[in-house]
Amino acid sequence: MPRSVNAVASRRRRKKIMNLAKGYYGSRSKVYTIAKNTVEKGLQYAYRDRKTKKREFRALWIQRINAGARQYGISYSQLIGKLNASEIGLNRKVLADLAMNHPDAFKAVVDAVK
Repeated sequence: MPRSVNAVASRRRRKKIMNLAKGYYGSRSKVYTIAKNTVEKGLQYAYRDRKTKKREFRALWIQRINAGARQYGISYSQLIGKLNASEIGLNRKVLADLAMNHPDAFKAVVDAVK
């Protein structure tokens, strides 16, 4: 019986990896085995950093809210506590945007909870 290899599927699988490796430096984009390792590592970083991105943005928003709140004599934790107590449903992303780009609106929020 002749040897059967599924060349179509093998080529498609390798081509998929090589397409993902386009733009990589040197043999990382030319040699399949090296490209495969690089692409797999890149996908691991992408997965990990999708989670990290959320953490970093939340920290950034908190810093911006804190800086904006302290201009009006209140700390971040006091502001968030009073927002929750007064049931104002603004999330950190919106509050940070108000603090940076719309200081008058942010001041109104701070005055509403004081």
